[in-house]
Amino acid sequence: MRKMNGFDDCIAGVVERINQPNILCYDLDKVLKKLVNEHGMTEEEALEYWSYNQLGAWVGDTTPCFLRPAIEEDFEDDE
Repeated sequence: MRKMNGFDDCIAGVVERINQPNILCYDLDKVLKKLVNEHGMTEEEALEYWSYNQLGAWVGDTTPCFLRPAIEEDFEDDE
């Protein structure tokens, strides 16, 4: 499994998928807080950095994923 250097304390768990390798899952809130508190970014800078450099970094089938709290809109039907 691939890890993001320096973010071990933000790991939420392991995602198991059928016929695919397991991947690490990071707690998005913890990642963003770490970027703000330890890397001196504003909340906006942290979100932009995460979006481009971490979420947008495809490194193959073992690319980590990110967990965020579900909101009601996530469950609405497309009807």
